Amino acid sequence: MSRDRASAAPPPGRRAVLGALAGAALGAAGCSGRTPRTTPSPTPVLPHTTPWRPFPGEVEPAAKARAVELVEAIGAWPEGHGGAAAARSRVEARGLPAALVGQAGPLLPPADRAVLQVVFAQYGGILPRSASVLVVCRQWLRRGNGVTPGGTTVDVRLSRGAHGWTVDALRPAHPGPAARDLPAPTRAALSDHRIALPPAAVADLRAGRVHTSVTGAMRDLARTHRIEVSVVRSGHPLDVFGTSRPSDHPRGRAFDVWRIDGHAVADPATPRALIERFMRDGAAAGSYNVGGPVLPSGGAPGPFFSDATHHDHVHLGFRA
Repeated sequence: MSRDRASAAPPPGRRAVLGALAGAALGAAGCSGRTPRTTPSPTPVLPHTTPWRPFPGEVEPAAKARAVELVEAIGAWPEGHGGAAAARSRVEARGLPAALVGQAGPLLPPADRAVLQVVFAQYGGILPRSASVLVVCRQWLRRGNGVTPGGTTVDVRLSRGAHGWTVDALRPAHPGPAARDLPAPTRAALSDHRIALPPAAVADLRAGRVHTSVTGAMRDLARTHRIEVSVVRSGHPLDVFGTSRPSDHPRGRAFDVWRIDGHAVADPATPRALIERFMRDGAAAGSYNVGGPVLPSGGAPGPFFSDATHHDHVHLGFRA
């Protein structure tokens, strides 16, 4: 008797019964020649983006607006309008030379659709009749059923003529391939949530071509500030604009900050005391060359300077 009880199969549970019924239904569908219904994959949703606008009181807002207009025209397109030919049409519609599309580089990758968000447009240099505007952007690409995030920084060169600012050249960032090993200060800066880095700056750090004096200073400043970096190495003019003097940026010995503790440097509502304090903190972190829209009170030569180019950001340069 006990042997019979032990060998008897237990009654099927509710899940087993439902599973069997589902299997039978699928089998019947297969035998009848009907294909089971499948749910189509949803089309991936691209992020919502907004047009970038200059802050009130910019030194040359028209130059920035023109540079951004071109980058947005090349780097964003609706379904079915990718590629160089469509980009040339968008550029010509804005009264700019279609040949500029040939200089777009990473701004025009292959994709079904793209959206672009300009993070910030910063002066790389501003003179009465020529300008460099560094357009820092994020980009999202839809290819098939996937969305790929990316972005770059473009040095847009402009000249002023009788009818206003026009674009003469595009010089996109080329950070180089990622390095296998990175110094500890660089790894720490990349993972610090109080340091916001745009795509080209992230790639600069990952390429291992940024000096540890820079990444160490970022970390020092992030202990007391939330900093949003605009440019580190690539995407910046090789020389200080309008001169033949090499810039510290391409050598990986400088970085620029466009927003401090949530306040944009270019915003006239940003407390000047905050910018002055940050500039002093930058000098304390080891910068020998601190530029911004103001001179710290008691200002001094020392490491500090101010000019029109640095109206919209704080520059921190390092000797090594």
